[in-house]
Amino acid sequence: MAEPLLKIDGVTKRFGGLTAVNNVSLEMAKGDLVSLIGPNGAGKTTLFNLVTGQLKVSSGAVLFKGEDITAASPQKRAVLGFGRTFQISKTLTSLTTLENALIGAFLHNRSAQAAARRASEALEMVGLSARASVRAGLLTLSERRRLEIARALALDPTIILLDEVMAGLNQTEVDEVITLVQWLHREGFTILVIEHNLKVVRAFANQVVVLNFGTKIAQGSPEDVLSDRQVIEAYIGKARR
Repeated sequence: MAEPLLKIDGVTKRFGGLTAVNNVSLEMAKGDLVSLIGPNGAGKTTLFNLVTGQLKVSSGAVLFKGEDITAASPQKRAVLGFGRTFQISKTLTSLTTLENALIGAFLHNRSAQAAARRASEALEMVGLSARASVRAGLLTLSERRRLEIARALALDPTIILLDEVMAGLNQTEVDEVITLVQWLHREGFTILVIEHNLKVVRAFANQVVVLNFGTKIAQGSPEDVLSDRQVIEAYIGKARR
């Protein structure tokens, strides 16, 4: 059996007396597209931050390509092959779209010419080439979401973590991002995505993981997980109230 690309092994995160993530384990093979769902406050973004190094684990381990990276910095993890977006956009609004992508491109490209080429490729992948010279603060919300993805792609990642990249978008824009994520998956990227829209989850995920109160309560195919009674009570039922 092939070694998992990413292994989250019994990870726990405590903030004082609050346990935000409780003994969560997850394995992803190269090429997986996994959706992480759960009610607000379930610990999804906290788990992302533990995987990418923005937060330190209280216990447990994170392994990437068999290497224990539990103590590695976010910068080290980016070098190893992690790219991510953030729930709240972190685009630099005073810089152009290209300059935003260029920042990440310097990670593996020391010359300005090579970095600019990689940044331009990333913008082309997300459909923002025509907006390269526009100041990021003038982009629409949908364009800023795609710029976040482009900045992750500029790092030349192996695995991409997308944190609610469709939040606030209209249906047409959501469909465009779904198409983009599906294309990235076909191109060979391994993707872990936080998403609340269950129709979206059904559209592209080949596996779904559900968190509730920081604990993993289900994992499997979208069909199996989204029909699970415990998931319906914890997630879908609350969403309809």
